[in-house]
Amino acid sequence: HVQLVESGGGSVQAGGSLRLSCAQYGGSFSMAWFRQAPGKGREGVAAHGTDGSTMYDDSVKGRFTISSNYAKNMLYLQMNNLIPEDTAMYYCAAGGSPAATLRLSKFGYWGQGTQVTVSS
Repeated sequence: HVQLVESGGGSVQAGGSLRLSCAQYGGSFSMAWFRQAPGKGREGVAAHGTDGSTMYDDSVKGRFTISSNYAKNMLYLQMNNLIPEDTAMYYCAAGGSPAATLRLSKFGYWGQGTQVTVSS
């Protein structure tokens, strides 16, 4: 019964910024961002638990900031200093662990994805 809807993707030049949003309908689970580039597997980007904890993949530390407004069941990802390697479909996910995690097994709900393209 849970639905996730992402927005905010787009095309930017290297060094630019984007802010992704995810709305959670029908639930109040912890949420996270994953991404998948063509020909590659899905990888964790950043997570935000309902307990307030956060987690980042090393590839985005210092550049991306995850935040949430769980009173509104919203998740955000501020992406700064984007590089071409960030190009991927970004997915919002929701799961049942109060603590932030990027373990795929913790997430049972997924959004449709929003495309991020970074040009050199």
